Amino acid sequence: MRRELFASHRHASVPSRPGTLRRVPKESLRRRLLGPLAVAVHRAALGLVARLPRRSVARGDGSVRILIGHAYGMGGTIRTAHTLAGYLAGGRRVELVSVLRRRDEPFFPFPPAVAVRTLDDRRGRRGLLDRLPSLLIHPDDYAYAWCSLRTDVALVRWLRSLPGGVLITTRPSFNLLAARCAPDGVVTVGQEHLHLESYRPRLVEEIRRGYRRLDAVAVLTSHEEHTYRALLAGAPTRVARIPNALATVDGPTSSLDAEVVAAAGRLNSQKGFDLLIAAFAIVAERRPRWRLRIYGSGPERGRLQLQINVLGLADRVSLEGRHPQLREAMAAASLFALSSRFEGFGMVLVEAMSAGLPVVSFDCPHGPADIISDGRDGLLVPAEDVDALAAALLELIDDPDRRRRYGAAALQTARAYAIAAIGLQWDALLTELTAAGR
Repeated sequence: MRRELFASHRHASVPSRPGTLRRVPKESLRRRLLGPLAVAVHRAALGLVARLPRRSVARGDGSVRILIGHAYGMGGTIRTAHTLAGYLAGGRRVELVSVLRRRDEPFFPFPPAVAVRTLDDRRGRRGLLDRLPSLLIHPDDYAYAWCSLRTDVALVRWLRSLPGGVLITTRPSFNLLAARCAPDGVVTVGQEHLHLESYRPRLVEEIRRGYRRLDAVAVLTSHEEHTYRALLAGAPTRVARIPNALATVDGPTSSLDAEVVAAAGRLNSQKGFDLLIAAFAIVAERRPRWRLRIYGSGPERGRLQLQINVLGLADRVSLEGRHPQLREAMAAASLFALSSRFEGFGMVLVEAMSAGLPVVSFDCPHGPADIISDGRDGLLVPAEDVDALAAALLELIDDPDRRRRYGAAALQTARAYAIAAIGLQWDALLTELTAAGR
């Protein structure tokens, strides 16, 4: 009963298409009332900016720019952007462009030979433009809260000044701005790191309208490939599925002897750590020597710690915070668990596999099933089924030989996501787009 108190949903479930649920964050009354007005203002502002004269530049000058929200922070999108930038710098001029900067030193070291630029440095004093809300970031994009009118000005100035080459953008509002503001001749590639059904309908409609101006949309899973091809049917925009990549598959691997289950991710509702803790309460009753270590930080930390205390798991479940060497932390465990309510891809699964860990995961929308071969390198269980997650963990806890077979297979799976392999797909896409006319 106690674990059921915490296995609650923070998302509204509304029908999307037969056999699926559309999970989007609940809307407050204020957002429901003001949201349509905010979107109308955003659309008008974007339209005004798009009407400004656009320069024409030479297509394909050998340079690549990757635009990311906060290149100095921690997160899967940041890590994979660094990895991609490092690979592309092997044969191109590459610049990593951070929209914001809030810290002196980056959490992840910048790749060698990659230039770094910041558009809106937040480390100094703030002025009037910093206090005014953004007009160009879509109000339903999660980036809206941390952008401002100063961000808008910096983004538009920089986009309009681009001399040519390839521009890769990494979230919906940046993709939409690139489509409307980049000079003619710049090759625009919008990356999607979440699945379309996680966005509110107003943002989905803007994506349907605006992405048709992009040269390409790069998605992570087969589900999203089909979804975006249907959404953009008839548009010249190329839809390409290119998974995220690991910087390296070399490094420490687990001996699979430690009585430890690892998990990692931002401590928020999406990652479902409340469900994992509830499942581990079942595991702890039956295998009291095993421990669960959760790596990451986020807004749910206090609530999760309360859940751990109420369930009497304080000596068995620990919230470890951020770990600068997550691969080493994973290698100190024997299993990895992913309990997300939804995923864009699930790169942390690949990272765990590269440490030789068998994985147990919810079969959530829409990444894990693309990565895990159920019964070979891990186990997939029905989404948000706490009892099934506990049972799968116990299966591998109680069968060391099976755990080792799965761990060896997991290493093989991870090698397919090494940047040396995934980078070739990026090479092929960029070469094709640069050579083609829009």
